[in-house]
Amino acid sequence: MGVPAGPIRVVVAKPGLDGHDRGAKVIARALRDAGMEVIYTGLHQTPEQIVDTAIQEDADAIGLSILSGAHNTLFGAVIDLLKDREAEDILVFGGGIIPEADIPPLKEKGVAEIFTPGATTQSIVDWVRENVRQPAGA
Repeated sequence: MGVPAGPIRVVVAKPGLDGHDRGAKVIARALRDAGMEVIYTGLHQTPEQIVDTAIQEDADAIGLSILSGAHNTLFGAVIDLLKDREAEDILVFGGGIIPEADIPPLKEKGVAEIFTPGATTQSIVDWVRENVRQPAGA
């Protein structure tokens, strides 16, 4: 089977009770401006809502943004739900206020990459392009 046609599709989500969405919106816009299709779910999404959206939208990746400190629980819940729903081909990456010590365990759970404060939008766009399926003609 070949690479699916069309642009990379990314769900950008704010799980949990975190009400700070500026960073998620900046990333969503950067990905969109780079030619990707972006579905922004808005604030206060449950892991179930995020995974449902990713599956319904035939997303290639989910980008999670968390500043609340609940990253270990919420990232893990999204990964587990993707496994339960046999959608492990949807890559999960994230960013926010995440201590360096928490990054290796998150990656062990299946989070593909974590971007911490100071990561440039270009570095995130480049990473998505290099690690998520390539669009037709790329």
